[in-house]
Amino acid sequence: MAAARRPAEAPAARRPRNSAKTKASILAAGRVEFADRGFEGARVDAIAERAGANKRLLYHYFGNKEDLYRAVLLDAYQEIRRGERALSLDQYDPVQAMDRLVRFTFRHFLANPWFPRLLGTENIENARFLKTMPDIKALHSPLVGQIAAIIERGNTAGIFRRDVDPVQLYISVAALGFFYVSNTATLSVIFERDLSSVAMVQEREAHAVQMVLDYLRTKPGA
Repeated sequence: MAAARRPAEAPAARRPRNSAKTKASILAAGRVEFADRGFEGARVDAIAERAGANKRLLYHYFGNKEDLYRAVLLDAYQEIRRGERALSLDQYDPVQAMDRLVRFTFRHFLANPWFPRLLGTENIENARFLKTMPDIKALHSPLVGQIAAIIERGNTAGIFRRDVDPVQLYISVAALGFFYVSNTATLSVIFERDLSSVAMVQEREAHAVQMVLDYLRTKPGA
């Protein structure tokens, strides 16, 4: 008697593609590759492999290498702007608001060391990609306005000086964290201190806050 024929197995269902997750993985991999190797040294193959994505899919979502680099830059700026908006600075008094902004900026650089390296790469490129990204200006304008409002509220309360350029102030706030994080290794050797230790990082953060607040409280000509 012939053996009963086993029913044919149905073909395995193809797993639906999660485009948002794949794009996020590619952007995250691009951050690391561009930050570590610069634009010229970065390889699309390496980014696709790190992201666990097909290279053709990478090109499908982001176009060429230059477009992917622009997307990584834009995503990096959008991330820090989202963090700043989440601070809800208008809900705090001027001193607390500026304290929160300085600490957030410092901690963002500290938690994302790839970010200073990525910005260093774009500066080596003389910002040639950033100049072609119209979305960047719109991202920064609200932050400048927010800082200007904090300064105005502080001045009205008799706490802060009025003659403060919000752009110059933000550059100083960013520099206090950026330089420390991007130069921790060399500064640790030069000054024979482990600047990456928790104690030194906390000391530096407090120092940054104090510098900014002391400047804002200093009356012109004092």
